[in-house]
Amino acid sequence: MNNHPLYDIADISFGYDATPVLQDLSFTLESGKFYGIVGPNGCGKTTLLDLLIGNRIPLSGSVSFKGKIVSSYHRRTLAQQISLVPQEFDTGFGYTVEEIVLMGRHPYISRFASPSAEDWQRVDQAMKTIGIDDLKNRYTNELSGGQKQRTVVARALAQNTDVLIFDEATSSLDVKYSLEIFNVARRLVLDKGRTVIAVIHNLNLAAAYCDKLLFMKDGKIACYGPTAEVMTPETIAGVFDISSKVSHDPYSRTLQVNFRYWD
Repeated sequence: MNNHPLYDIADISFGYDATPVLQDLSFTLESGKFYGIVGPNGCGKTTLLDLLIGNRIPLSGSVSFKGKIVSSYHRRTLAQQISLVPQEFDTGFGYTVEEIVLMGRHPYISRFASPSAEDWQRVDQAMKTIGIDDLKNRYTNELSGGQKQRTVVARALAQNTDVLIFDEATSSLDVKYSLEIFNVARRLVLDKGRTVIAVIHNLNLAAAYCDKLLFMKDGKIACYGPTAEVMTPETIAGVFDISSKVSHDPYSRTLQVNFRYWD
């Protein structure tokens, strides 16, 4: 039986040239939970995601995924287990929505082989889940920014991985589609035992959807734990230098954060 955590991050540090970005981070992530990573701009959130998916290697320390160092995995094997929804994705020209979503199946398709019936089924289901099946034949250069981003989310769903990583994936979407995508992600956690790791700027979305939160500041972990325990006015003040009130909202049935918008 595998007793390893999903991720084991041990004393990692990372920087660009002489500029430190992450300093001595250690934490673990378990399967079947929704994790949120929050913190000010420039605190190292996206860099941390790059380390989790193997796009970068820490200068010191280690990042292990299912008991193995991330960099030791073959890229195709890792792509069958981890999918990423970036904040920005260059869809290029000459691709339809369906073709972009099909890219999520590439880790499963042998070189020079054609997509299987299962591949097309995954693509169709992903487009329907995100509500873009009516756009399947539209070229991506004809889409709005929000439609492009929903296409990239559908691509990640078609990839059918145990882990989904969102890097501010809903920042360009309106409220309706942001909630729909987070609802889909939450259902994957609850119903399928998937793991979601999301960089989130909106503290209310983080409070509503995440099981655990990792607060970052200046490349370090400021606080990490269950959402109900760490989403506090004290934590928010220490990380963002703002005053807030955190309370359970009966309408949303979740913790919500309120701010004083003017003096």
